[in-house]
Amino acid sequence: MFSSALKSFTSNISTNYTISSTPTSVCGAWKVYDAKKKSTGKAVSVFVFERKSLDPQAGGLGPRSSSSSLKKVHEEVIARVKKESNLLARLRHPSILELAEPIEDTRSGGLMFATEPVTASLAGLLQDKDDQEKAGGVAGRPSRFVVEDSNGQPQRRELEIDELEIQKGLLQVAQGLEFLHESAGLVHGNLTPDSIYINAKSDWKIAGLAFAGPPDTSDTPSNIPPISLSEVLYHDPRLPRSLQLNLDYTSPDFVMDTHVSSAADMFSLGLVILALYNSPHTSPLKTNSNASTYKKLFSSPSSAPSPTNNFLSSRPLPKDLLNGVLPRLITRRPAQRMNAREFQQSQFFDSILVSSIRFLDGLPAKSPNEKSQFMRGLPKILDQFPRSVLEKKVLPALLEEMKDRDLLFLVLQNVFKIIKSLPSGRRVFVEKVIPRLRETFIAPKNSANERDTAKEAGLVVVLENIRLIGESCSGKEFKDDILPIIHLGLESHTHSIVDKALNCLPTIMAVLDFSTIKHDVFPIVTAVFSKTSSLGIKIRGLQAFVILCGGSSDNSHDMGDGLDGAFETSKNVKPSNNAVLDKYTVQEKIVPLLKAMKTKEPAVIMAALAVFKQVGRIADTDFLATECLPVLWAFSLGPLLDVQQFQEYMKLIKSLSTKIENEQMRKLRELSLTSNGTKSNELTNVGSTDAFFGSNGNDVGGDDFERLVLGKGAPSKNTDMLGDSLRPQPQRSQSSRTSTPVFDWSTPTPTSNHNNTSGLSLINSLTQPHTPSSYQPSSVPSLNNFAALKPTPPPSTGLQNPMINGFGAMAPMQPSKPQTLPWSTNTPTSSYGQSQPAFAIPAPPNSTSAFPKFSIAPPPSQGRALVQNQYGNGVSGSGKQGKTGLDAYESLL
Repeated sequence: MFSSALKSFTSNISTNYTISSTPTSVCGAWKVYDAKKKSTGKAVSVFVFERKSLDPQAGGLGPRSSSSSLKKVHEEVIARVKKESNLLARLRHPSILELAEPIEDTRSGGLMFATEPVTASLAGLLQDKDDQEKAGGVAGRPSRFVVEDSNGQPQRRELEIDELEIQKGLLQVAQGLEFLHESAGLVHGNLTPDSIYINAKSDWKIAGLAFAGPPDTSDTPSNIPPISLSEVLYHDPRLPRSLQLNLDYTSPDFVMDTHVSSAADMFSLGLVILALYNSPHTSPLKTNSNASTYKKLFSSPSSAPSPTNNFLSSRPLPKDLLNGVLPRLITRRPAQRMNAREFQQSQFFDSILVSSIRFLDGLPAKSPNEKSQFMRGLPKILDQFPRSVLEKKVLPALLEEMKDRDLLFLVLQNVFKIIKSLPSGRRVFVEKVIPRLRETFIAPKNSANERDTAKEAGLVVVLENIRLIGESCSGKEFKDDILPIIHLGLESHTHSIVDKALNCLPTIMAVLDFSTIKHDVFPIVTAVFSKTSSLGIKIRGLQAFVILCGGSSDNSHDMGDGLDGAFETSKNVKPSNNAVLDKYTVQEKIVPLLKAMKTKEPAVIMAALAVFKQVGRIADTDFLATECLPVLWAFSLGPLLDVQQFQEYMKLIKSLSTKIENEQMRKLRELSLTSNGTKSNELTNVGSTDAFFGSNGNDVGGDDFERLVLGKGAPSKNTDMLGDSLRPQPQRSQSSRTSTPVFDWSTPTPTSNHNNTSGLSLINSLTQPHTPSSYQPSSVPSLNNFAALKPTPPPSTGLQNPMINGFGAMAPMQPSKPQTLPWSTNTPTSSYGQSQPAFAIPAPPNSTSAFPKFSIAPPPSQGRALVQNQYGNGVSGSGKQGKTGLDAYESLL
């Protein structure tokens, strides 16, 4: 029980529709709100009547009304309001306002019903027109008909009252009256600008059927009560004027003859026509809702509208109306008036534009041949239509015909021409055209993708207008709705469609972002280029690569798409630096495609040249040298190229070669400067060893270095790598040692007191850190190059070397001229020096030596010298009894 009671207070419209908070217009006693159905998003208009408008506080009723009379008036008003909604539900016609939801009570006690979307009533539009004219034009004041667009921005409803709009609207009203009079058997009874509504398609619709009823002469039984003229003609001051009969538009049949007939509506239609051309836009009759005043006006010929007084219009009337229509509408005798059908056939509607509108209204019933002829001729007169008519009347009718695949090609041509001519074309294209394009071309995922020639013809029109499409939508809308259509064209089996799809690339690059082009567009273009067998598509694909690499789209016109091989570069074309593809993609994707081309057709080869020009601006010089130049040479030697084309290739080859040469020279100069700086630092470090070695005064001079590396050392200085003599030392006591340390196993020079500076320099060169570039493995000799060694008696004195406090820069061992060693095999010096190079032998290994890997065990000796490393640590050995024969060289073997 509680649930049923709660349901009675719940409005179906309020529950199922999202209603705007403020009304968009006020039509008589109704406030009109924009609304959308929650389940489907379908737009409607909600009419709301508020009962508080009848309360005495609101001024609707007089304060002296008794409770009984007040209740009776309320009932009369509610009955009329419900009658209007009920008749709209029963009457279905294109010129009758379509009801979406029946009338119902609101929570506040009012009434509401929903209809198709309406923009305004004709009365509100005329009032807005008057306000604009008083303010000095359209821009003089803001329009009352302001709505929010799809982006939430306010915009004025584009409503115009021009000649064609009037003709079209009156024709539709006449069609509605014909339906009421002949089919429904009703008389409207109160045809005024308040009872005519203009919907979202700019169609005029009849409503306001509160006073409708059957004519007096009707023999057909009807459940609709007839009009009680005695009641409706009396003006009750307690009721709102919008809920009573408007005498300014009433026929004298009602007021003076008390006769109800369909001719009364035609008289009212004549007064509505006068209001459209009058200034202000009101009826020429001013009755103040008083029947007596009305009778006085018609009692005098001067105060009643007639042809003699221009029907009391303050403005000139069209000749067709003045001569052939109004005299047969605004006449005192009903029998002299034309009916609704005759009105539609009058000279007033004899124009090509009005006839085209009428043909569009009946287009679904026309034959295919008639439709085709109409679509082919429509572009010739589209420029003559008012923009509001194009947007709200012609364009919707054409979009409905896109379902006919045979007319798709012709319909789309007209659609894009209309979009191009509309100032609000961007909004119209997004809201109305894009959904139709998606519905027509993008098939559902589960449906079979079959070839449709009629559909392909429409696809050609879309691709030809891709620039207009790119200007009319955002990047996201283009990516979601238009790019799949372009993909459809690229994947087509028809070469002409693929060609036009490739021509869309400049527009795609201007609208879409880098990531989308690289991952969604470029792979399809490469697939088309690789798989096609058409030379024309090959050329168009190469032109697409030029654009993707940053080239100008104008180059495509210079190259042409023929197969004559003509290639002329326009001097006025400036290449674009906005390359879409990155360097990696150009080098790894595009160049391999060019290398894989097998055709030698001049047009294709020259189109590839344009691509290589762009690659030359992007790719690395190493890549150009190793990958591009060989391909360019191969293409330039094509047997079908003429002299001019070969010169074009040579020009590019020379240009790239110069670029590669300059870049390589730059690198080498930078490397040379770096190498010279490194060598200078090394020489500086070597020159500073004087302070490093202390005050001994032993230095490596230039002559000593040359003798060391060139093998020109003095024959008296037979030294090893450590600068010591290779002669074995005799055993001597500890007392014979001097203060200067010497190696026990080194060979002394002929002069016993001679300091071995060259051996010291060699030690410095071995122990000083060095760079890998100075090391030459090929210079290290094999031990097989040395002659057999024989022991000789040691000299009486040994060579003394200064104390080593540090080590110099390490240098590779260099061969020197062989010298005869006292303890070596007796080999002629001259022959040995020519065939075998001599090398210094490093010090013998020791368990505590700091450099064991550079040491070779020496011949046995009686004592060992103390050697200090760079950290100051010394290694000493005790003298032992020497061995004789080959045993003395056991360590060498």
